[in-house]
Formats: sequence, C-alpha cells, structure tokens
Amino acid sequence: MSAIFGENLIFSQKNGHDVELVVFGDEFYARYETKDGYTVVYDTDRGQYCYAILLNGRFASSGAPTIKPVPAGIRRHFKESKDVRNEKFNQRYSKMMPNEPAVASNIARTIGANEGLLRGRRVSEGQVRGLTVLVEFADVSTNVTSEEVDELLNADNYTQNGNFCSVREYFQLVSSGKLHYSNFVVGPIKLSQNRDYYKSNLFIKEAMDIVVNDIGINLSEFDSKGEGIVDALNFMYAGRTVYEGDLWPHNHNINLNYGGVRTHFYMLTSLGRERVDLSIGTFCHENGHQLCRFPDIYDYGTRDGDFEKSRGMGRYCLMASGNHLNRGRTPAPVCAYLRHLVGWNEREILLNSPGSHEVHHGDYETIVKYETNNPNEYFLIENRTKIGLDSHLPDSGLAVYHCDTLGSNEWQGGTEDRHYQCGLLQADGHLDLENNRNYGDKGDLFAEVAELALSHDTVPSSRQWDGTDSGLMLSEISAPGEIIRFTVGQPTDVNLVTADVKADLPIPDYEAMGVSSEINIAEIGKVKAIKVGVDISHTYIGDLQVELEAPSGKIALLHDQESGHQDDLQKTYNSDAVTELADLTNEATEGTWKLNVRDMLRRDIGRLNCWSIEIEYESVDKIASGESMPNVVIPDINGEGVNSAISIEETGLVKDINVSVEISHTYIGDLVVELLSPSGQRAIMHSRSGDGKNDLRMSYDLSSAPALETMLDQQIKGDWTLHVKDLAKYDEGVLEEWSIELTY
Repeated sequence: MSAIFGENLIFSQKNGHDVELVVFGDEFYARYETKDGYTVVYDTDRGQYCYAILLNGRFASSGAPTIKPVPAGIRRHFKESKDVRNEKFNQRYSKMMPNEPAVASNIARTIGANEGLLRGRRVSEGQVRGLTVLVEFADVSTNVTSEEVDELLNADNYTQNGNFCSVREYFQLVSSGKLHYSNFVVGPIKLSQNRDYYKSNLFIKEAMDIVVNDIGINLSEFDSKGEGIVDALNFMYAGRTVYEGDLWPHNHNINLNYGGVRTHFYMLTSLGRERVDLSIGTFCHENGHQLCRFPDIYDYGTRDGDFEKSRGMGRYCLMASGNHLNRGRTPAPVCAYLRHLVGWNEREILLNSPGSHEVHHGDYETIVKYETNNPNEYFLIENRTKIGLDSHLPDSGLAVYHCDTLGSNEWQGGTEDRHYQCGLLQADGHLDLENNRNYGDKGDLFAEVAELALSHDTVPSSRQWDGTDSGLMLSEISAPGEIIRFTVGQPTDVNLVTADVKADLPIPDYEAMGVSSEINIAEIGKVKAIKVGVDISHTYIGDLQVELEAPSGKIALLHDQESGHQDDLQKTYNSDAVTELADLTNEATEGTWKLNVRDMLRRDIGRLNCWSIEIEYESVDKIASGESMPNVVIPDINGEGVNSAISIEETGLVKDINVSVEISHTYIGDLVVELLSPSGQRAIMHSRSGDGKNDLRMSYDLSSAPALETMLDQQIKGDWTLHVKDLAKYDEGVLEEWSIELTY
C-alpha cells in the first residue's frame, strides 16, 4: 500500500500536455484536484483531465479540461458520497486481493490480524532472494538499466542519487542483521499494450509468462523455505509513477503456477525514466508488506465507518508515509512497534520500575517498553533524533508510541473499543495525525523537558485506552542527540531559572571594551548546567569575541573569532557540549550575569539583539534568623508565664533549627521553656531540669533538644514564640533575650 495525502504529482494525458494534480488516496480509492482545489476526473473520451461534477453522489466529467475556465456552478473540493466511495473501495479491494483468507471483507488492511501482523506467509529473517522484473510498455520505454537497478537493490555503500543506502542495506540495518534481502534483476521486458491499457488490466501474468517461458527464469531459486512459493516478486515499470488504477504502487497477491512453483505476494511500483528517478522508499515500504507482513500504519478511511482518513504514524514509520521522506531517498526506519512484532530486537528494556534510562539513536535491536495490565497494550520509547534514517523527519526528539496489537490505524477516535494499533503520542497534544492535518510537524516528539513530560494527567497522557492510569511517568528528558536520557517514575525536583533580555546594543567596531548586557538572577544555588542563547547581527562574525561572565567574575569564552566571513551569530551554547561553560558549574547563581561582546577587527559592524540564559542549579541552604530582647519578668508560680515572639518574613520549610535563650533566674529547676511555630506546633526545650542552678543561658539544636524535630518541614514564615513558665515558689527571674536561626 502506498498512500498519498495531498501531494502534487505529474500526470500524463493522451491529448494534451502533462498536468500537475494534487492527489488524495491509495490504489483502492483516490481523488484528484487541481492546484487551486477543483476536483477532476480523467475523461477517456477526450483523453484529458476534466473538471468533475457530481451526479447522484458520483463523479462525472463536465467535459471541460483543466486548461479551460472552471464551469459555472462547480465548487472546490468536491467529494463523492460515502456510499459511492465505499463501493469503489470494496470493488478495487476484492479485485486486487482475491486470495486472502475468508474473513470480513475489509479486515486485513490496517489491522494486524496475526498478533499485530497481516495474515500470510512471512519471510522476515535469514537469506531471502527476491525476483525483480523491469517492465516497459509498448509506448513507454526507460533509459534505466538493469545494472543500475541491481545497484539500487543490492549494492554496498550505495548513495547514488542521494539515496541513504540500497534496499538490501536498509533491511539489514533496521532488522539488526536478521534479514538479508537481495534481488535478482531481469529485464526490461516489453509488454504488448500501451501504458493506459494497464491502468485497468493488471500486467503481472503477461510479464511472468515472458519471464518464465521466454527468458527461462527458474522460480525455485527464489523459494528460501523450499515450499514451492516465490518469496518476493517485484515489478518496476517504465516511466514516472502512475497514481491510477492497477499502476498505483501496491502490494497484493496473485496465484500463478509455473513448474510446480507458484507466485503469492507481489509488489508493483515505477522504475522511472532515468537513473536519477531511482529511490528506495516505496520499494522498501511495499516489501515491508510482502516479506514481513507489516500492516499499513495509517487510515484508509473505511473500516471505522466514517470514511474520514487520518495520517496514523505520519512520516515517523516506513509503513505509514515515511517512505516518501527526502523524495523516497531516505525512508524512515521501520518503527519500534513493528520491529518488535517480527522479533528483530535482541534486547528488551522494561520501564516498569522507577529509574534513569538512556536510548541510543539507531539501536534497532533494542526495544524500550512499558507494560500495562493488558498483555496486548503497552508503550514503546524510541530515540528519533534527526540523524541517520531519521534525518528528514518533521521533528527531532524522543518518540512515545501507544501500542495495542488488537487495535487498528483505521480507528483514529481513540476510544476504549476503537483506537490505533500504534499511535504516536504527539508531545504538543494537538492530535494533528489523528485529525488528518499533516504528516507530522515540530512539536510531535519530546525534546528537552526538565520537568514532568508525560503522566496520567498531562496532555497527551499515558492513560490506557480504557481511561485508567497506566502508571507511566516520564520526566527530565534530555535534548535530542545520539543519546537521549530520561527518568521514569516520580520526577526529582529540578531547580531551573530562565531569563532573557532584548539588549539592542550596537557593537563598536575594533574596540577592546565592546559592549556588555546584564541579566540579574535572584535564585540562590550552585550551577549544575547552563545554557546561553545569543542573537547578534553582524556582517563578519569572524571579528567577534563573545563571553559569559558569572557574578563572581569568572569568564566563559563562547565565540572566539570563528566562522570567518559568515553573517550573524544566532546560536545556543550548552554546558553539556561547551567546555568553557561547563567550567562555570558550581558557581553561585545569585547575582549579575553579563554577556560581553567585542569586535576585534576593523570595517564590519553589528548589533547585539538579544540573549538568554537558562540555569539548572542545586539549592543551597538558606538561613532566616531573628532576635528579641524583651527583658520581661517571669511571674513566680504562674502557669501562663510570659511570651516573646520573633517574626520571620522568609518563606520555606525548616531543615534545621537553633534557638538561644538568655534567662536570669535563681533556681532554673522551676522553669519550663518551650518554642511554638507559626502553625502552633510545640517543642519543650527545658523542663524543670538543673535543680538549684542559677541562670539559663543555653543554645538548643536538634541534638541537644530532640523535641525540636517536630519543627522540621514546618513553614518558617510567621511568628515564632518563646513561652517561659515558672512553676514553683520563692525564686524569680527575667527573660532577657533570645534568638532563633532557621535553615531552610
């Protein structure tokens, strides 16, 4: 299956020049529009594409070709009725897949009926040799040679035409060496009819008769299991891809028997006109069906009854529309879900216990999985940084897939009973793929997130399809790269401060002092990591020195007359990658941070537009304190005693406490001294001990007065009260002064 969602493609006309149309659909059903949105159909009588009209919910030709003005009364984006679309879809499906097992008429499309995979013979491991037949029509030939196709399919280190690799190398890479898929190329062979004839007449039997009977190919050479069945049969036809009828690239089955060996699954796609047209994307996609029985990971728009298509996994999987990336030259890898289903992974990492983890890009043999209480439902994590096969993705970062082998990518609704087989949890929560808005965009993947990124109450959430909490929590996700680190479980507290300033400062030419711009940070702590963003307009950035100055005066040189004649310096510097910034770790965060910019050479000038700073820091203990000198008499044998309060303005929770008292008294065994927190919590520090000793001049802490432990984690803000009572006759005293010191 090769689906097209709104791509501009070139189509030939029997009577007229080629026309550019926008295509929506697949080999079962498709709709075509002009670039300005008017639906068209191919008028066989005129041999041209003409504007469509609707008759009883069905397209018909208006007779007006697209080179003419739009006829009156025709509106943009005509669609046939739901019933007509379903009728045409099912007619095509029944014609092209007559040998599927007897199941409901449209089951085996995007649902994996075989534990997530399509039914049928699978050859996804070992040495597999396919037969590829190059086909020319009576009226269309190609300049592409069999040698050039052989290189496309089989070569080592293949990079012709900008392809990432050959087809053989692609499957060897994504299968972690488990599938060695090569192809024997035969042809081109010449068919008897013109190309248009084969839009409605499948050419497979005619081509195979020539291959076996005329050329003498022995089909048993392509049966790795010795079962009398051809493993893989591929047809590549001359000319550009025809997105119509039986020439639309597809993968289906046909039962032809030659000398006791029969055909089964086959793949059909275009060869192109010149070598520059050769690309691996569609060939890999269709062989994903043929060899591995991968289902399509997008929506055909029929099984859920709404006939509204959705994008499924978009560009993020070969088996969605990822085969089209970089014009088919750098197809997306097979996603972790499908690799898991065919057993291409050697290692499985479970995330069901809290901890820190890392995922490596391109580690296709490892599956990172979070299991739910339903054996068919789980989450997978994958590093999809824009490198390697992922270079042309719409976004870069950590991918989270919600998987259910009993689901279907027809079911975009996301309900308990009808939901995707494999869905990308789009980090921005927009559900663009489900709502058919795009193939993927920036914000789909989890980029750098310091705090909680995913849980039961985030958007998107990690809830199971029945709405219950799966328990999966992700946080502290690092920036995209070869390695992405993240935390599973309750996130640790992260202290982060960010600030920016629009400096708008001209940079003096060839002046050692340069310019400085300041950002004041109030948070108190020690630097753990630091990131600085710089935006400078300049006509020759090789003149510039840029440095960050910490409040202590320590300097980190960020840019030192580098990059020569390039214009403008717009860059983010991260302590993970820049040694000079890493040297600022453990610096105090509080104070004035400066960006200093100097132009060290003559002639070119510039401006510091703006800059920003982000600091992750480790909290340091802070102290709040107060003292009071009430000099108040303590009444003798009086249970109410005296009180003295110290007001604390700071906010925080008590981590440590120290209280000092100065009481003059002739018999301290009469005294009880206690501390009351702002919330009313009490701690007795002295209780009639010391007998006949004079004066109580003492400092109390957690070790000398264990009762003070009740004050830990109390809010420090408010009035702290010292309460002193004399509970026996004769001796008297004075509460002279006292103080409190709170660490928070």
